[in-house]
Amino acid sequence: MATVLFKSGTIVDGSGKPGFAGHLLIRNDKIEAVLKVDDPLPEADTIIDATDQVVSPGFIDMHSHADWLLPSDAHPQVLKCMLEQGVTTVVGGNCGVSPAPMRPETLTRIEDYATLLIDKPFEYHWRSMEDFFDYMGKSRPILNLAELVGHASVRYAATDIERGLLVPAELEKCLAETRLSLDAGACGLSFGLGYDPGMYSPLNEIEAFCEVAAEASKPVTVHVAAYSRISPCYPLTYLKAHNLRAIREILEIAQKTRCTLQLSHFIFVGRRSWKSVDAAIKLVDDARNWGLDVMLDAYPFTVGNTTILAIFPYWFLAMLPGGFDKRLALARLRFELEAGFRLVGFGYKDFQVMDIAVIGWEDLNGMTIDQIARQWDMSSFKTLLKITQKSVGAALMLFHGYSGEPGYEKPLETVLSHPACLFETDVILKSTGHSNPAGTGTFPKILGTYVRDKGLLALEDTVNRMTAASAKRFGINDRGLLAAGKAADIVVFDPRKISDSAPQGTLSSQKPKGIEHVFINGVQAVNNGTYVDDVRAGRMLRV
Repeated sequence: MATVLFKSGTIVDGSGKPGFAGHLLIRNDKIEAVLKVDDPLPEADTIIDATDQVVSPGFIDMHSHADWLLPSDAHPQVLKCMLEQGVTTVVGGNCGVSPAPMRPETLTRIEDYATLLIDKPFEYHWRSMEDFFDYMGKSRPILNLAELVGHASVRYAATDIERGLLVPAELEKCLAETRLSLDAGACGLSFGLGYDPGMYSPLNEIEAFCEVAAEASKPVTVHVAAYSRISPCYPLTYLKAHNLRAIREILEIAQKTRCTLQLSHFIFVGRRSWKSVDAAIKLVDDARNWGLDVMLDAYPFTVGNTTILAIFPYWFLAMLPGGFDKRLALARLRFELEAGFRLVGFGYKDFQVMDIAVIGWEDLNGMTIDQIARQWDMSSFKTLLKITQKSVGAALMLFHGYSGEPGYEKPLETVLSHPACLFETDVILKSTGHSNPAGTGTFPKILGTYVRDKGLLALEDTVNRMTAASAKRFGINDRGLLAAGKAADIVVFDPRKISDSAPQGTLSSQKPKGIEHVFINGVQAVNNGTYVDDVRAGRMLRV
C-alpha cells in the first residue's frame, strides 16, 4: 500500500482555522493522518519535504466549463494547466449548458450552443445524466468532475420548443428530466439567462425549475440576464440598471422557491457599471439577512471570456442568420449597440479575439475589434458583423473592463473580499488561439496578489473558500479538507513565491509560480510545478 508523507509544512486544512506546523500522511487515495510538528514521524514510501511550504487541500474550481473537454481523449494537454495551478476538482455544467442529458434528434442544437466550449470534437456515448456519469467514470479524466445539469441542455433534450414559452406538457417533460439528472448524481442545476434559450424563458419557467432543485436540496447556479448597466437582454428603453434588475429577479425566485442560490461570476461589465457594485452587494446582503442561502463567485481578473454573440440584443439573435441581410434591422442594431456601449462605458477596443473560429483568419487571434477594423479599413461595427457572420457566432472573445481595469480594481476587490464569495475560473480553454489568463493563474493570483501582497484576504479563510466551502456548496463530502478519511487531493505551495506570473498591469497565460506539488486521489499529478505526463487520476463525483 503506497504511503506519502508531507513533512514539516504549514498545514492549512481547509476548515478556515489557523494553520499550524505539522505533517500529513496519505495512504493510497485517502488521507491517513494529520500530525502536529512534535508528533512522531511515521514511516512512508515517499517523503516530500514541505519546509516553508503550505500543505492544503486541492483547490476546487466551482464554476468550470472543463466538462466539455474531459470527454475527449486529448484533454490532458489542454487541461494540465488547471492542475498546475492547484485545481483538482472542477464543477461543470455551468451557464445552463451541460453535456447531458441529450438526444440524437437535437444533437445539432446542443453542439451549436457548445461550439465555443469544445476544443476537439468527441462522440456522445451517452443520453441521460446517468449515462454520462457512467461513461466519465471509466474514461480516466485528469481532474475530478462534479456536474450540474443545465437548463438549456434539458430543454433541448426534452422538448422540440427551441425558445420561449413551454406549454404545460413540455414543461413537465423538462422538469422530469431535471429530476432524473439530479437523482443520478448531478450536484445542482444551472441557468444561462444571458444566452439562448435562457434569455427567452419566462420567469415562471425558471421558478418551476428552481422548485425541482429545491426539492432535491441541491443548489442553483445562475448566469443572470445582465451584468452591465445596460444589457442585450432587456429593452434599451428600460432606464434603470439592468444588472440590478437581473439580480432582483433571481433573488425573488429564490425567495419564492427557497432554493439555494449561487450567483455566477459576479461581475460588473463596462466602466459605467462599476459604480453599481455596492448596490448589488446590498441586494445580496439583504437577501442573506432575510434567511436566503445565497452566495456568489468571482475570478481575480478584469477580463472574461464568452461568445461574440453575448453583446447582441435578444431581438436580433432571434432573427439569425437572416438578420445580417435586413438593412433596417442592422441600422437598429448599430444604434442600440453603440448607444449601449456609451451608456455602459464599453467599446470595440475592449473586445479582444481569443479564437476567431474562421479557418485562415488565425492571425487575428489576440487582436481587438478596433485593431482589426483598421487593418481591414472598415468600421468597427461592420468588422464585428463580418466576424460574427463568418464564424457563425462561434468566435470566442475576451471582453475587458469587467469590474475594473489594470490600475483600478476596486469593484473586483469589493466582490473578492465579500465573505460569501467563492472562487472560480470560468475559463474556456483551447489548444489554439489567444489564452485567458484565468486558465493558468486564477488561484495563484488570489493567493499571491490578494492574500500576500495586498493583505485583502486572510490565507486560512481564502483556502477555506477554495476548498471546503466550495465542496460544501455542492454537497461534495469526501474532499476539500485535510482530515483522516478524506480523499487525498493535496496542493503544496510556496506562500512567498506563489503568483500568476503576470507582470504588473498585464495579462499573462504563463505557468504560475509557487505551486510545487499536486496530488489527486493520492497520485502525484504535478511535480515541481509541472504536470506529470499521462497521470489521469481524476474521478467522476456523484452527489
